[in-house]
Amino acid sequence: MDGAAITAEGLGLRGAKGTVFEGVDVAAGPGSLVAVTAPSGSGRTCLLLTLTGRMRPTSGRAEVGGHRLPRHMAAVRRLSALGPVSGVTDLEPAWTVAEQLRERALLRRYRRGWRPERAARRRARVEEALERAGLDPDALPQGPRTRVHDLERLEAVRLGVALALLGRPRLLAVDDVGLKLSDAGRERVWSLLRGLTEDGTTVLAVGGEPPEDAVLVGTTARTRPREAPPGAAAEAATPDTEGVDPDAEGDRGAEARGPGAGGTDRHAGAAHGADAAEGGAGDALAATGRA
Repeated sequence: MDGAAITAEGLGLRGAKGTVFEGVDVAAGPGSLVAVTAPSGSGRTCLLLTLTGRMRPTSGRAEVGGHRLPRHMAAVRRLSALGPVSGVTDLEPAWTVAEQLRERALLRRYRRGWRPERAARRRARVEEALERAGLDPDALPQGPRTRVHDLERLEAVRLGVALALLGRPRLLAVDDVGLKLSDAGRERVWSLLRGLTEDGTTVLAVGGEPPEDAVLVGTTARTRPREAPPGAAAEAATPDTEGVDPDAEGDRGAEARGPGAGGTDRHAGAAHGADAAEGGAGDALAATGRA
């Protein structure tokens, strides 16, 4: 799989109440593990949403998978997927694992225009995603009929990752890797994400204590990224909106919705996440024109 390179220089986001994040520099080649290690409340979730085309930056330059931001936000949304992101891709607690997977598959089919797809092919895609995420539904207490509220936290994370992988994204984003996990659980999630990069997928994750070979990114000009691995683009392109409708929906993909949303856009729900509570993130969401 061809992962998406990420480059940024001086990237920033400002809302009506002030700066959400600023001075972000990134240089990561395809198949990199990019870790946002800034403290909670510093705009790190908003940075994750910005680099996946879900929020509009207000300063600086960025390019993801060869697509400029904010000019080609729709294209970046198409190549990326959101794994667990609180307030944006929340699982439906009362649903079973099988129902979560079925709903996501249906949303993908809807977004692709309801084109016929063989059942065997759909099952193969689901099985592949589950295998890559390290989740075996048959090993759960009630098998695939296990409800989300009965899952252990690590199992829920794996399910969220599997749902995102159904679309075979070039860029996978995961927020707050260590949330409600023990040290051992956090290490297992980082190991999972590192394994995905070995398949070629670029992974952008928020959390502390990432693997040593991760590309580290901060959310202020004072925090510089670790040197990128070979293959990173030399410099980011300047955002240019001329002749393009920056608010065009394009194909956002089902990963931008929480299972059970019934096709309802949950991007505005990010305002309830850990980072959105500080630094004017709610105003920044409104500024994107997508709240």
